[in-house]
Amino acid sequence: MGDPKKPKKSYTTPRNPWDKVRLDSELQLIGTYGLKNKRELWKASTIISNIRRQARMLLGATAEAREQQEKNLINSLHKLGLLKEEQLNLDYILNLTVEDLLERRLQTMLWRKGLAKTVYEARQIVSHKKVLIGNSIVNRPGYLVPVKEEGLIKVNEH
Repeated sequence: MGDPKKPKKSYTTPRNPWDKVRLDSELQLIGTYGLKNKRELWKASTIISNIRRQARMLLGATAEAREQQEKNLINSLHKLGLLKEEQLNLDYILNLTVEDLLERRLQTMLWRKGLAKTVYEARQIVSHKKVLIGNSIVNRPGYLVPVKEEGLIKVNEH
């Protein structure tokens, strides 16, 4: 079963740790989205790879087994904002990138809305518990903001 104090990893590390092209692209993404470390980037890429793996499995499944699971996957990604209204099929799921997921983080949303001057300031505002979504304080910069909560984001100045 496993030790409860040591949960399983929520990310997978790259196979080749010293690939120059990958290292440069990771560093560029970390700077663009203001990530704390590469582990946050690896978590996002693992989430995307799991979603894409589900889509590939559904493409190979029979029509009866595929129908309901495909609908559930597409609806969950649409609610999260990863799929637009005109992109509601499995082909668009296979085209998802890490950048698509990083754009949905609370830290990035604050910066894009102009509630913070830089992405790093946005991270600091979130971690200092100054951000409200609806009536609740959110202090996780990596919180994936659903579409219905986008308009409810506000910064508490106290």
